[in-house]
Amino acid sequence: MSQADTVVFRRWRATGDVIALFPELPADLGGDHCDSYEHVGQHGGADYHSVVQHTTPCSPDDAADLAAELRTVGYVLRPIKRANRRHHDNRRQTASDLRNTV
Repeated sequence: MSQADTVVFRRWRATGDVIALFPELPADLGGDHCDSYEHVGQHGGADYHSVVQHTTPCSPDDAADLAAELRTVGYVLRPIKRANRRHHDNRRQTASDLRNTV
């Protein structure tokens, strides 16, 4: 069984679009930003806390289309409502491990 990807689904206040935040997956070698995914634009780095400030929680029904798209590109999803310190620490540790292999 493959490891599940922790994901937080949020809805942008301005547009209503859904964004998936992966709080444990680094988008940079510093581990400052997490990986994110949207229908338009797809993968990108995101400042988790800034995105949370500009979005609202998303119901499983509202996130269903984006979750289905993520599964088609290989993600095994483990949705949570919000990331905690452990998630962010895991992201920073993964980034550190990557820096040490480069």
